[in-house]
Amino acid sequence: MQPEKKIEASLLENKVVIHKGFEELGERSYGKVIDGRLEISYTEALYLLQKERIAVKKGKTGVAFKSLMSFAMERDKRLHEKYIVYKDLRDRGLVVKTGFKFGCDFRVYKRGIAVKRGPKTPDEHTKWIVYTVPEDYTCSFAELSRAVRLAHSIRARMLWAIVDNENDVTYYEVLRLRP
Repeated sequence: MQPEKKIEASLLENKVVIHKGFEELGERSYGKVIDGRLEISYTEALYLLQKERIAVKKGKTGVAFKSLMSFAMERDKRLHEKYIVYKDLRDRGLVVKTGFKFGCDFRVYKRGIAVKRGPKTPDEHTKWIVYTVPEDYTCSFAELSRAVRLAHSIRARMLWAIVDNENDVTYYEVLRLRP
């Protein structure tokens, strides 16, 4: 039996792009298809690289996991924590997408959900929005309140994903209760 061939990906300044052979990755809710190519975030690229699903190149030179992590961290200082959380969520079988447009790190969907645009059934909506923070992070009540209100406004639940110094993740769900 032959090992599965890795999909070739190109490292650009702010993303990783796959030009061909990405159909299965797109079906598994990785990245976003734009102009006939799959654009994936650094967290997705790191995950797929570690799982040996893709081979990343910058020009004609191969990029190893540590090099990609260093390159990406120069552009996003919080990338290490984000990657740890992304990996944990994906390893649990959850569908994880960027939360950029919602002001959080990730949107998380139930297992097996195909993320789509337009009208959705209740099960197809975002289940959680996730904020990734290191264990020594402090925030104000106003910041916490904004995060919870945002989650409730899109019918999702808000999770703080706290990454400790040993790279373990602890999740706290914060709810808004009305008296």
